[in-house]
Amino acid sequence: MVFVRTIQPGEASDWERMRQKLWPSPTAGHAREIAAFFHGDRSDPAEVLVAVGEGGELIGFAETTIRSHVEGCRPGRVAYLEGWFVEEGHRGQGVGAALMQAVEEWGQAQGCTELGSDTELANARGAAAHRALGFTEVERIVCLRKSL
Repeated sequence: MVFVRTIQPGEASDWERMRQKLWPSPTAGHAREIAAFFHGDRSDPAEVLVAVGEGGELIGFAETTIRSHVEGCRPGRVAYLEGWFVEEGHRGQGVGAALMQAVEEWGQAQGCTELGSDTELANARGAAAHRALGFTEVERIVCLRKSL
């Protein structure tokens, strides 16, 4: 049985640990963003939901925001899944689905009628998980950069 709720300040280190697994970063960027979130800067992410395992440990999270424009969605207030992570040993057990259900409820409570998300082109597992939970692929994109 998994329980989903909003994150608490005392769980910052667990959130940072899971964020590092999802988005590896050699800098202290995660810690700064987490500190800003708990000090009231909830613009990005707007909300963080966590999955709590039977032993009370955090086993996953979902970060959400509201965007005005999302590929494939009508312009306006669109709930957006910025990050979604489940610990390896808990995948395939409904934890991700429980987080997604909570994200959908959060978005509806914010007055949103659509939920957007993305995943990297090479992340077939992530794309399949999205499709299994009712997402429809609307676009593929390759991002480019050039140093000046």
